Amino acid sequence: MADFRTLDDLKDIAGKRVLVRVDLNVPMKEGAVTDATRIERIAPTIIGLSDRGAKVILLAHFGRPKGKPAAEFSLKPVANAVEATLDRRIYFTADCVGEAAKEAVDEMSDGDILLLENTRFHPGEEKNDTDFAKALAENGDIYVNDAFSAAHRAHASTEGLAHLLPAYAGRTMQAELEALEKGLGQPKRPVLAIVGGAKVSTKIDLLLNLVKKVDGLVIGGGMANTFLAARGTKVGKSLCEHDLAETAKQIMIDAATAGCALILPVDAVVAKKFEAGAESEVVDVSAVPEDAMILDVGPKSIEAVNEWLDRADTVVWNGPLGAFEIKPFDKATVAAARHAAERTREGLLVSVAGGGDTVAALNQAGVADDFTYVSTAGGAFLEWMEGKMLPGVAALSK
Repeated sequence: MADFRTLDDLKDIAGKRVLVRVDLNVPMKEGAVTDATRIERIAPTIIGLSDRGAKVILLAHFGRPKGKPAAEFSLKPVANAVEATLDRRIYFTADCVGEAAKEAVDEMSDGDILLLENTRFHPGEEKNDTDFAKALAENGDIYVNDAFSAAHRAHASTEGLAHLLPAYAGRTMQAELEALEKGLGQPKRPVLAIVGGAKVSTKIDLLLNLVKKVDGLVIGGGMANTFLAARGTKVGKSLCEHDLAETAKQIMIDAATAGCALILPVDAVVAKKFEAGAESEVVDVSAVPEDAMILDVGPKSIEAVNEWLDRADTVVWNGPLGAFEIKPFDKATVAAARHAAERTREGLLVSVAGGGDTVAALNQAGVADDFTYVSTAGGAFLEWMEGKMLPGVAALSK
């Protein structure tokens, strides 16, 4: 992983204008933020810089306004949530470049925090336009990127700025990169990966990369059905990408060649309807009824996953083992998550997890705080697991 500068490398910053790229793409309902997790994550960077006397200027995007101003994508309502979460006065201005931004920055006192309007209101943001990046840079002396979740995008505020100003990783970015290095960069072995979700098609690159890097790979969710079918197992009416049988076979071959154990379900919880409280039963995967669907892995499969967790020193997790949104099909995901959390609390396991469904599942199991690190990033976390270099991270390298 690239060597990067952190806030610890910043010395006298009192009075300096620090442009901080943050992730404020938070869920909203009726003008109010419904989940402030991402704001809480960036608080240490913002408060730390402010307390040292820097003029903290926040850059962020919200939604997909397609390069032009749109009232529904304004960051102004988000500023209120940032203010409440940080318990600090947050100033706001209606543009991120130009006279409005310049005047707002010029009026700042040391320690002030200013949120600029949505960077994606300008087409130059997503195009990583040099002139737009320069316009952003005019209002700063230092650049800090604290938005790992946007680091897979080579945009002006996530990548371009890092080439125009002295660039540093914020506390959230630093924590994320250090955790990911422990997960797959230089991990303690054995390493176990748990990958679930609905479709193999969305995670082909991920699986092909993991089988070369981990000692064991648990495949769950609808993805497992595709692998079972590729082995000739009948999966009834289960979600299954039969057209990807050859891809699944190749992944199994690659795993065997690399010495990676592939852990597939041996039993399953099946039901004829996918709804809360639906009548279900546990069957061997070789005995799935033609009119039923696999909605979770069974107790023998959970036991196998937990045995691997007992053996592993590191686990990297992306995606649930079953249809965890509806009970009772959350049992396997919850059981494995709690077991991983217990091992982590005992100091026996480094556990790194990420992805929207994964975070939701860990929260449902009540163990998100017990994992070594839980990433709030979606696409960036997935691309990192795929072994891809993230532009926003590469730009921070010394």
